[in-house]
Amino acid sequence: MKVINVVAARPNFMKVAPVAAEMRKHPEIEQRLVHTGQHYSAGLSGDFLRHLGLPEPDINLEVGSASHAVQTAEVMKRFEPVLTQEKPDLVLVVGDVNSTLAAAVTAVKLHVPVAHVEAGLRSFDRTMPEEINRLLTDQISDFLFTTEPSAERNLRAEGIPSERIHFVGNTMIDTLLAQRAVLDVDATLARYKVERHAYALLTLHRPSNVDTPEALGEVLDALAALDEAVRKTDVGGTFRMLFPIHPRTEKNLEAFGLTARAEGIAGLVLLPPLAYGDFLGLMSAAGVVLTDSGGIQEETTVLGVPCLTLRENTERPITLQQGTNVLVGRDVPRIVEHGLAALTGDRPTPRRPDLWDGRAAERIVDILLLRT
Repeated sequence: MKVINVVAARPNFMKVAPVAAEMRKHPEIEQRLVHTGQHYSAGLSGDFLRHLGLPEPDINLEVGSASHAVQTAEVMKRFEPVLTQEKPDLVLVVGDVNSTLAAAVTAVKLHVPVAHVEAGLRSFDRTMPEEINRLLTDQISDFLFTTEPSAERNLRAEGIPSERIHFVGNTMIDTLLAQRAVLDVDATLARYKVERHAYALLTLHRPSNVDTPEALGEVLDALAALDEAVRKTDVGGTFRMLFPIHPRTEKNLEAFGLTARAEGIAGLVLLPPLAYGDFLGLMSAAGVVLTDSGGIQEETTVLGVPCLTLRENTERPITLQQGTNVLVGRDVPRIVEHGLAALTGDRPTPRRPDLWDGRAAERIVDILLLRT
């Protein structure tokens, strides 16, 4: 069986890595790794790939940044000749980025079966580009691998036959558990000069939070209020908010004239994007994580780290039901209330949702070998 695994953005690599590793255990599987180049940085090659146990991509489509329509079209245009030449038996896509949908559509039009890892997640907010990508990819995929029970309910409600749906667990958690086992968290904390549970970790990249000066300004207001409130507590003297800044967010801070305002928040430390190991180490020992990322909601659930999601909805409801996640939007009083509680109260007990046990990739490969 010849499989093409498609990656595009940083979280895709963490989701594909355990699947690729499991496929290497089976000599009857020949695999190719295609990087669409939708998101490119030097941090997505070399040491980053080796750290995850991934080889350099066999093919890089080098699509780069563009509007949603142009980027999707470019992936389709450049991926089609790859499929024609490689003639795979299956294309495996992950997540919900533009490349996920583009690769799936291109494969299906050439009658190549598609497997979607992380299928069925829904925010029910169609203003999110990712929601459209999720909906459409799931409709045309042959194998829908889900991470939580709500995903199967969503797919069944959308008319997907049950025989196409497989509850396997979460490959991103496969990677997290494997990497956590070899982390030196204390060394990471020393490197970034923070104390365990006495700092916040922030990520921010969703268009709804960073693409207008009003929204981005509201986030900065909330961060400033939380910083001020924490400084009145016992942990205030050493409190810092570490902010590995996404290139999109950094660009918009500058374009909107908000960089000085961000730099004026006493405890806010702007950092470049971090290596996965450093980020995981900081996340595992943070007092609280503030984010608008879906994957980080899942990772903090397993790590038992309080997570404040700067959105009004989530496509990962299990992180609210069984995890440590709270939806706070950009509501300043809620962010301060829950942030203070996380930094000064008792730590939550880590809980792993069903099948988030480090064996999701094994289940995926077993199903593919049985069904193809």
